[in-house]
Amino acid sequence: MKKNIKVTEAIFPMPVLMIATYNEDGSVNVMNAAWGTMIDRDIVGLNLTESHKTVQNIKERKAFTVSIADAKHVKEADYFGVVSGNNNPNKFESSGLTTTKSSNVDAPIINEFPICMECEFIEYQSNDYGIGVVGKVVNVSANEEVMNGDNVDITKVEAIAFDPYTHGYYKVTDRVGNAFKAGFELKK
Repeated sequence: MKKNIKVTEAIFPMPVLMIATYNEDGSVNVMNAAWGTMIDRDIVGLNLTESHKTVQNIKERKAFTVSIADAKHVKEADYFGVVSGNNNPNKFESSGLTTTKSSNVDAPIINEFPICMECEFIEYQSNDYGIGVVGKVVNVSANEEVMNGDNVDITKVEAIAFDPYTHGYYKVTDRVGNAFKAGFELKK
């Protein structure tokens, strides 16, 4: 029997995404965002309010990067969620991480996070049910240590997910089935 619980952002797992931009002075800004998804094969949606420094930077620079946070950098990823760029414009320097300027968009790539999507800003949707930031992915890169040939090996990525029920981070590692194949066992 199911038990009714408090209404919350109840979808689990929620990705832990690092959204990186440049500030007006060229310094790096990064925020932690769990409310993000793919809208299409090459379109990303981030449910972010305009009060975020990151959103202001995205609208100004017309670009951003989205990195997948990993278990090795959970402390840094959480830091980017608890310290605001509005209050501490140099917060990235305290993380100890490094960046490389994207050659595809006007945004930084965080070197230590294993996967990065480089995005061009499309629009900001601010109506009641708008997604917020919408961007087109123009390039995806992955650190060689998480690759198996030409493919990303998600067990090596050790991506982390946010648990909205207990505010925990969990490592996403074990494969439990094959998409678009496992269900055929039930097909009659």
